[in-house]
Amino acid sequence: MKRFLFSLLSVSVTANFIFAQDVEEVVVTSSLVDSSQITNPLYIIDGDDIIDDATTSLGDAIDSYLGVSIADYGAAVGQPIIRGMSGPRVKILKNGMVNRDVSGLGVDHLNDVDLNDVQQIEIVKGPSSLLYANGTIGGIINVVDNAIATMDIEKPLINVGLESQSVNSGDTHNINAKSNINGLNLTFGYKNSEFGNYDVPNGAVIHAHEEEEEDEEEEENLGYINNSDLQVESSKFGLSKTGDWGFIGLSFDNLESVYGIPFHGEEHEPEGDAEPHGEERIFSTTDSESFSIKGSYNINGGLINSITYNFRDSDYSLTEDHEEEHDEDEPHDPDEEEHEPTVFMNDAIEYGAIFDLSTDNMTQKISLNFVDEDSSIVGEEAFMNPANNEEFTLGYFVSKNLELFKVDFGFRLDQIERSGSVTDEHHGDIDNFVIDDDTNSFALSVGRDLSDILDIKLGYASVERTPSVIELFMNGPHMATGRFEVGDPTLSNETSNNFDITLSFDNGDYYALASVYINDVDNYITLHDEEHHEEDGEEEHHECNEEEDGDHPEEDPGGDPHSHPELICSNYEQADAEFDGYEIEFGRTFALNSGDLTLSFGRDVVNAKFDDGHYVPRINPARNVYSLSYVQDDLIFNLSMKDVEKQNDIGEGETVTGAYQMLDTRLTKTFNINGKGDLKVSLFGRNLLDEAARNHASFVKNEVPLPGRNYGIKFNFTY
Repeated sequence: MKRFLFSLLSVSVTANFIFAQDVEEVVVTSSLVDSSQITNPLYIIDGDDIIDDATTSLGDAIDSYLGVSIADYGAAVGQPIIRGMSGPRVKILKNGMVNRDVSGLGVDHLNDVDLNDVQQIEIVKGPSSLLYANGTIGGIINVVDNAIATMDIEKPLINVGLESQSVNSGDTHNINAKSNINGLNLTFGYKNSEFGNYDVPNGAVIHAHEEEEEDEEEEENLGYINNSDLQVESSKFGLSKTGDWGFIGLSFDNLESVYGIPFHGEEHEPEGDAEPHGEERIFSTTDSESFSIKGSYNINGGLINSITYNFRDSDYSLTEDHEEEHDEDEPHDPDEEEHEPTVFMNDAIEYGAIFDLSTDNMTQKISLNFVDEDSSIVGEEAFMNPANNEEFTLGYFVSKNLELFKVDFGFRLDQIERSGSVTDEHHGDIDNFVIDDDTNSFALSVGRDLSDILDIKLGYASVERTPSVIELFMNGPHMATGRFEVGDPTLSNETSNNFDITLSFDNGDYYALASVYINDVDNYITLHDEEHHEEDGEEEHHECNEEEDGDHPEEDPGGDPHSHPELICSNYEQADAEFDGYEIEFGRTFALNSGDLTLSFGRDVVNAKFDDGHYVPRINPARNVYSLSYVQDDLIFNLSMKDVEKQNDIGEGETVTGAYQMLDTRLTKTFNINGKGDLKVSLFGRNLLDEAARNHASFVKNEVPLPGRNYGIKFNFTY
């Protein structure tokens, strides 16, 4: 109650600062700026594209867009990467508010984002993302759904969907409904997906350990990835009331999932005659609940035009567990060591408000935001003590058309307090820390129309990021990365100085877009593996298996790296780094019969080096994207080839990743059923060439290749 009252008095906001990319007006429903015509790196993924395509993770849904990639951990997990930036530098939002799940506590944790009945997904890169959330050095991914209707629903609607996929022998079904009853807007959505272990091309499995020749041959022909299954069940409900005064609404959503973990560290590899790792069921169970209130009140007089406010209370939990599979003929040994589950929990409460002070010739908004967030890990593999995060933000945005230019300017002031503790690995002593920090960030963009078909935009942003609780207080075995990770409570803030320039051309038949950026990051935080030199002078990973003098307690809450002999010792360290790159795209549209045929080519490149000349690890290589699309009345056909080049620019301890090509296609046809509804049928195929591919950004690229050939069908009936 005390926290509630304090937060209530601190009426707050998620500051949403946006520069839109399209030449045409794009309405971004959850942004600080509702619409804009500024040419800037911004992608809008329409909800229909998500409905028509194969059901995937959030990461898979955005991976084909230039400047955007993912770090996968099997089919269930896809952590977004924007221009080489990942982790806490890229924020995932739901309806304009940061999604506070437990994905930041482990690379094998999925993003608890429901893509059922999504209106659109907004991708903002570079300086544009400044005022969405603090520390957005890379950008933001904002998922906008229809849970809270901001306008009256004109007529009842019911949508039913069915889907089947081949690569994982999986299926999905969903139902969505919305209606207006006695002036109240009601929305409901339900979705259930069940996918088995996914297939991979023969020969895709790489052996991490030496085996007998016959065993190696047997595994080499394995056609699937064990523990790569996924089951998800989600539901959401919304209620709202609208009028000339504005709107107010509430929503409740729940998402539960069970998914396998295809790799869980070398420590769990068997010894001697023990059963192989593949016989062990390793999985995570998630449960998330979120309650939201959102509204807007039109004042229409005086200094303030309107006030938009929001509230969200979210509870997330993820449980990692093991199940040992035993032979039916072999009795179970009661003395056999059993793995205890590990539970990750994150509870957050957030308040926000936006004050619109715009005039006829200038957009001007002020925002406030308050967050109180508790994170904890309990169980056998707990690698961090409980931690708390409190954030208070003041943001300001102004946009004005001058005679020759359009200027956007914004800044945010953040008061951040991260509190946690670190347990001494040898003596069990607990050191408590409180990181109290103030960060200042600002962004400036200047755009000009050089002609009716040619635009230019320059942007600069200076963004400070306070280290996350993991980077500060981590101290234990992290099986997902195969490392014993140690944070540092003395880490300094990251500071990004990001400059980009975007040139766009569109004359109706031809279009082109080119964006170049440089991002200098001071005190860039990365996980650095300890190394030692062998007698031959070669550097190798330092395994945590060297005993030290002195006694160690039998029970050590903080963990002892020397009790985990197969894990690599790694520390969160800082060094200055520079990220630079570009994205180019051009295309041609032809009139063909009664439809339009569009051919396009795109390429994105990101380079990342530390000041000492070493490459930043896990940076995806250059990609070329060739695409063809045809649209005719109720028919849509898409064909794309993603050509991923070989990655030779590798960080310390990394290996080269080979090139691969991904050929995808989709055909969608809409049928009207006696004027009573529309039936949409989509046929899709992914990785049609059945490429044995690996994602360089993944911690488990060698152990977990990407899925093989996948084809499927989707039905969506709207009444």
